[in-house]
This record gives sequence, structure tokens and C-alpha cells, in this order.
Amino acid sequence: MGLLTERMRNMGLNAGLVVAGVAALALLYALVVRWTGPDPAPLGRAVGDIGDIIQVDVRNGCGVSGLADRMTDYLRDHGFDVVEAGNHSSYDESSTYVLDRIGNPRAAEALARAVGLPADRVREDIQPDYFLDATIVIGADYAAIHPFSETDGATAPCQ
Repeated sequence: MGLLTERMRNMGLNAGLVVAGVAALALLYALVVRWTGPDPAPLGRAVGDIGDIIQVDVRNGCGVSGLADRMTDYLRDHGFDVVEAGNHSSYDESSTYVLDRIGNPRAAEALARAVGLPADRVREDIQPDYFLDATIVIGADYAAIHPFSETDGATAPCQ
């Protein structure tokens, strides 16, 4: 009986050594692959990818109270990321237009389409210090664009 138990004990030790050896080889392989493998792709948003969420600045260039807020709500409901909204530098804009801020006309044109503006209302005004894709300036013709053309006309037109 002593010989059988010693043989079983040796088999158990041998099996343990085999398992430990396989584990050591697997760890060594993982280490070599990590050191010699390709660098991971950089994280972050690729500039100009139209599939990304378009970041927008909304400016009220007409002066009618609440236009920037209503446009912000509309654009957010349609998948745009409105990062800032407020008044334009003046209230004398006769027509609504979109400004391309990073040199990605596709993003600016997508914004124009979303509010019902033709492509000729998209202008390029690249601002490298801005961290957004486009700016929309709401002009006196706001009643003809979305979301204002979808309402019951409760907002008075610009004078």
C-alpha cells in the first residue's frame, strides 16, 4: 500500500509541475506579445468624421427672446450636441446661416439640412480655438426654418 500511495503522490506532483509550466509559458507569451505588438490606436474623436455627434453653438442674431433656447432643444432632439447657446454679437442678421468652424463642411451642411436651410447658407469661418463643429446664427427669417416653422406661430417675427 505504501508503494501505491507514493506513486499517486508523485503523479500528483508531476501533474502540478505540468500545469505550472503551461501557466508560465502562457504568461511569457502574453508578455512577449505585449512588448512586440502594435501600438493601440489613439483614443478620441477623429476630426471630420460625420458619424460622430456634431457639436454646435447656437446664436440668436434676431433679438427675439427664447429663439436660441428653442433651437437648442430642437437640435438636441435631433442628435446634435449643443455646447453653447446665447445671443449673437448683434441683432441685425436678416437671414439664418451656418458657420463651419473646423473645416468640416459635411458637419455644417448636416446642421443646415436639419433646420431646413439650403447649402448656400453654409459659410466657412474656421476658428482653431473653438472646440465645436459649427455655429448657427438665427436671423430675422427664423419663422421659415425648423423648429419655428413647425409651431403655431406663437413667436412674433423680428421687426
